[in-house]
Amino acid sequence: MRINKYIASCGIASRRKSEEIILQGRVNVNGNTVQELSFNIDESKDVVEIDGERIGLAGKQVYIVLNKPEGYITTVKDQFDRPSVLDLVSDIEERVYPIGRLDYETSGLLILTNDGDLTYKLTHPKHEVDKTYMAIVKGIPTSEELSQFEEGLYIEDYKTAPAKIKIVKKDEEKKYSICQIKIHEGRNRQVRKMCRAINHPVLRLRRVAMGEITLKDTEIGNYRHLSKEEVEYLKSIK
Repeated sequence: MRINKYIASCGIASRRKSEEIILQGRVNVNGNTVQELSFNIDESKDVVEIDGERIGLAGKQVYIVLNKPEGYITTVKDQFDRPSVLDLVSDIEERVYPIGRLDYETSGLLILTNDGDLTYKLTHPKHEVDKTYMAIVKGIPTSEELSQFEEGLYIEDYKTAPAKIKIVKKDEEKKYSICQIKIHEGRNRQVRKMCRAINHPVLRLRRVAMGEITLKDTEIGNYRHLSKEEVEYLKSIK
């Protein structure tokens, strides 16, 4: 088995992230540092370590949906020692990781799993999985601004893919509106950047769905296990 697939199968990270870990020189096989992505291992006898800690193939596969609160990071740790979403699932024995990310200030739906192949599949750009957000934005977008948003916007050095946006509530007096936004890209802080590009910066942002997966009745800070049907749906995405 290739080393990046092995690391992903152990539930450590997605296959793409596993490649980064390998290239950073953090992986040892039988005591020797491995930085070749094409390196193959024998999972029955080779000893694989990341940062000096031995890893092994994940047993039971776990799939959960977390209702992420604001003020949590979706990485394991950061330089500011902020709380991680993994702190909210610490009672799960298996090591799970998020599929994609939500930024520190954004709340809502986050899928976590130890299924590295599914993580790789759902984060690959060719799989256009809609992500649905509810955003409270400053002001009330005009029809022209909504059209610009849907057609794609130039942000930094790229143009966003076509998206969907509709106003579901507006307050003329307080000068804000609530918009439902659907995108299938996953660039860093993309929804916030797109709203800023049409001059309606985000005040609050919450993700409510990923494809057909929703939070259902999961309260903020809590999680639920995906049903068999939900897992099959995610695996069927092409």
